[in-house]
Amino acid sequence: MIMDRIENASLYYRLGDRLEAALRALQTNELAHAEIGRRELQGSDLFALVQEYETRPRELEKWEAHRRYVDVQYIVSGVEVMGHAHISDLTMTAPYSEKEDAASLAGGGNFLTVSAGMFVIFFPQDAHMPCLAAAAPGPVRKIVLKVRVG
Repeated sequence: MIMDRIENASLYYRLGDRLEAALRALQTNELAHAEIGRRELQGSDLFALVQEYETRPRELEKWEAHRRYVDVQYIVSGVEVMGHAHISDLTMTAPYSEKEDAASLAGGGNFLTVSAGMFVIFFPQDAHMPCLAAAAPGPVRKIVLKVRVG
């Protein structure tokens, strides 16, 4: 897991061509004003999910982990809390779904406050619980870039 501000994104370019392309797409700020929904950047190798929602209480959410994609989650506006835990520290509650590229897990972890202008990169070993309310539920605009592994 990596958490940083968008102005430091170039520090992570060496992690791979697709991850560099994802971070560069965020730095251009074009996606920040895109319509809600899926935006293809490099077909199924790299795409963006532009989202707007109200953050929710922690007890309403669950841990998730992916195998085929790295998540780059960037907060355009608002603030949310994101949980992070290594998958080996959690218990699987629903088996991995190839179709959804997700497994559901349960257990404890660490929680980070992520505000506008910050991004978090979750790798396949990183279970995460996004969309959580900080002090109280509030509106968030976020871009989730899905970067295919390999």
